[in-house]
Amino acid sequence: MELTSADLLNAYRVMKTIREFEERVHIEFAAGEIPGFVHLYAGEEACAAGVCAHLSKHDYIASTHRGHGHCIAKGVDVHGMMAELFGRSTGLCGGKGGSMHVADLELGMMGANGIVGGGPPLASGAALAAKRLGQGNIAVAFVGDGGSNQGTTFESLNLAKVWNLPVIFVVEDNGYAEATSSKWSIGAESNAERARGFGLPAVQVDGHDFFAVHEAAGEAVERAREGAGPSLLDCQLNRYYGHFEGDAQTYRGPDEVLQVRADHDCLVRFSKRVVESGELEEAALQAIDQQVLELIEDSVVSAKSAPKPAAEELLTDVYVSY
Repeated sequence: MELTSADLLNAYRVMKTIREFEERVHIEFAAGEIPGFVHLYAGEEACAAGVCAHLSKHDYIASTHRGHGHCIAKGVDVHGMMAELFGRSTGLCGGKGGSMHVADLELGMMGANGIVGGGPPLASGAALAAKRLGQGNIAVAFVGDGGSNQGTTFESLNLAKVWNLPVIFVVEDNGYAEATSSKWSIGAESNAERARGFGLPAVQVDGHDFFAVHEAAGEAVERAREGAGPSLLDCQLNRYYGHFEGDAQTYRGPDEVLQVRADHDCLVRFSKRVVESGELEEAALQAIDQQVLELIEDSVVSAKSAPKPAAEELLTDVYVSY
């Protein structure tokens, strides 16, 4: 699938923005500046970037508790996201949703989700609406290897096939459902194999490789837009931090994360490939690095100076009147 220089620069910017956002959140959370729980996406950037590169603002995504990367890849405003994590009124959800419930419905980002396996039914519903309205848009459900074992995910795979829905299920298998190894908890050879049992086309890809994810996602997106139904991508990748911030990660091997960072970092692999091929100049990537650092710094400064939600806003946005 042909990628222009502009496409490559945008892909790098998305991945770099996710990385620096998460690295800064790691620091701010440790300093006690961010309330609630935080689950970082660092290390998994190529998956969100590779999938969402094919989506428009009219397409939908359903995320997980580890949703910052999906938000950024879908085009959600970084300042609004950071303010939301800091619990400020300028946040995307008024500072009341926080990390696990950040959303931007205008961009088709239906929300991060604290319910494991909660995304696939939402994406299937959005895909059903898209099919009935006939506007050509599609839905994507991101789910972790832990969520891939939930009944909600299995039911969604089956329903999507039965109703031939324009939905793509993206399993981000980072090796651990909290502390449980996916090699032990997934009975089949892979989630791709399980999806084929439901009749879905499925492929397993290296989730550290933007180009592999992008190619596989492109085929799945084209299939969905043409009315050929659902697909599943089984992305094998790693997270750099614990299941949650504060996780001691005693279940991981000695130097496991250091080795992954050294050998499989998606940003390093991407940069090496595009520079050595002559598709991009290293200076262009360095310019993006600086711009992203400035963006993240500004988002943190803005968030810290923004007001907290007022007491009278406590019960707003709780109930919906139909």
